[in-house]
Amino acid sequence: MKTTKLAVTLLAAMGISAVATPAMAYEAGDWLIRGRVINVNPNDDSGNLYVMPAASYVNGGEGVEVNSDTVPELDITYMINRNWGVELILGYSDHTIKGEKGQAALGDVIDAKVLPPTLTLQYHFAPDSNIRPYVGAGINYTYFFDEEVAGSVLDTAGSKVDLDSSWGLAAQAGVDVALNDDWFVNLDVKYIDIDTEAHFTNIAGGAYKKAKITADVDPFVWGIGIGRKF
Repeated sequence: MKTTKLAVTLLAAMGISAVATPAMAYEAGDWLIRGRVINVNPNDDSGNLYVMPAASYVNGGEGVEVNSDTVPELDITYMINRNWGVELILGYSDHTIKGEKGQAALGDVIDAKVLPPTLTLQYHFAPDSNIRPYVGAGINYTYFFDEEVAGSVLDTAGSKVDLDSSWGLAAQAGVDVALNDDWFVNLDVKYIDIDTEAHFTNIAGGAYKKAKITADVDPFVWGIGIGRKF
C-alpha cells in the first residue's frame, strides 16, 4: 500500500512539473515527426449499382458500404514559422466494401487497399505552450490498389474490379502535448473527401460483363500517437 501511494505521489509530482515547466517553443525550420495509430472510419454514401447484362447499363439500385480499419500512420510537419506549418500524412489502410440496402444480399463485393497521401497547411495557436492546439486544411490524393472482387456472389472465375483514384479536400484539428523539450503526445482528427467509382468486369459467373458503382467514402480519421521535434 505504501509503495502504491508513493508511486501515485511521484506520478502526480511529475505531472505537476510537466505542466509548470515550459517546453521549448516551435520555431521556423523545426521538423515534427509523429507516429500515430489511426482509425479510418468511412462516412460513406453509396450511389446506385449499374449492371450490364446485355448492351446497356441497367440500374440495379443502391448501394454499398465501406468498413473501417485501424492502422499505423507517419506524418511529417515542417514549421514555416512559429505558428504555420505544412504537414504530409503517409499511410495506407485495407477496406472491404459490402452490399447494403437494396444490395445487402451481395455480401462482400470488393477488397482493396487505400493509399491517401494528404498535404495540409496548419496553424498552431500556442507555440510557446506545453499544450499546442492546431487546425489545418489541404488536399488529398487517394490511390486504390490490390483491388479484388470479393464474396461468393460476384467473385467468380475471371471477375475483376478497378477503383478510380480520387482528388479531394481535407480538414484537420489536433493538439500536441509536450512531454519535454523534444517529445510530445499527439491527438488528431481529420476529415477527408474521397469519391470513387468501381468498375467491374465479368462478375457473377459472367452474367454481367460490366458493372459500376459510385461511392462517397469521406472518412473521419481519428489518431493518437507520439512525436518528436528535430
